[in-house]
Amino acid sequence: MPTYDVLAIGNAIVDVISHATDDFLIRHDLKKDSMELVDAERSDELYAAMGPTIETSGGSVANTAVGVAALGGRAAFLGKVRDDQLGGVYTHDIRAAGVDFDVPPATHGLPTGRSLIVVTPDAHRTMSTSLGIASSVTANDIDPARVGDAAITYCEGYLWDADPTKAAIRKAMAITRDAGNKVALTLSDGFCVERHRDEFRELVVDSVDILFANDAEIRSLYEVSDFDDALQRVRTDCELAFLTRGAAGAVVVQGDRVHVVSADAQGPIVDTTGAGDQFAAGVIYGLTNGLDLALCARLGSRCAGEVISHLGPRPHRDLKALVAPLLAT
Repeated sequence: MPTYDVLAIGNAIVDVISHATDDFLIRHDLKKDSMELVDAERSDELYAAMGPTIETSGGSVANTAVGVAALGGRAAFLGKVRDDQLGGVYTHDIRAAGVDFDVPPATHGLPTGRSLIVVTPDAHRTMSTSLGIASSVTANDIDPARVGDAAITYCEGYLWDADPTKAAIRKAMAITRDAGNKVALTLSDGFCVERHRDEFRELVVDSVDILFANDAEIRSLYEVSDFDDALQRVRTDCELAFLTRGAAGAVVVQGDRVHVVSADAQGPIVDTTGAGDQFAAGVIYGLTNGLDLALCARLGSRCAGEVISHLGPRPHRDLKALVAPLLAT
């Protein structure tokens, strides 16, 4: 039996979250709902202009690992930080959340990455990310024993934005499959899909067992305007896909089987940051505990419904208690 339910491999990013108006986006030339990669100078400029912030260890798949741990699962994270102040914040925070993180901080090179997340009154989030040393994960950082000891290796699409990390992810995927375990991939962002569409299509067909994507991402992957057209494509390319559609819920696709699950709001929608990450946490927890696919998606929807009811990408309520009624049915 694997030591971990999930080993998440992704960018170790400190999330810096603040509320702002649409005028803020316009003044600073930010495209709503996007994730833009910025240099350190631009990051400093935006950070200075932001109001009060919340700072936590983040990165998409790291947030998923935290969600799995909150549900009672066994989670580990592989990513890179520097031996600077934010690196210390990151390491302490993710460990305190119950996730194993034992990658030594780098002693030289770029600083720890940070993502400036502006949340507008409509609960949409716009991210400006300075990757820093997070994008320096290489194949040498992939420990075969560690990777082979996880039921699911969960990889972040954002890693495709840096060449050194591509080889690392391909190595991790190969080790996982050789060990008889499952590879999961999140497409991360519609603009990320646009940048790497051909490679993502190749990965989905050849190297991925479980795909996570939202409506915009899956349509972008297949360059179609209709969600149903994208669904028909992914069902033949990938063993299992979980596709989220915001207020319209989620769709699970496994060959000829399709399950539609409703959204499960746990209060007013305050901030959509982390919705997809916590959806994936519920699903991965369900899969690694042998639950049926529809129930896995319902767990994901409930976890996503919790995280969008407050500011920030991490659950605030006790997820075990929150999902207990679903598990009792």
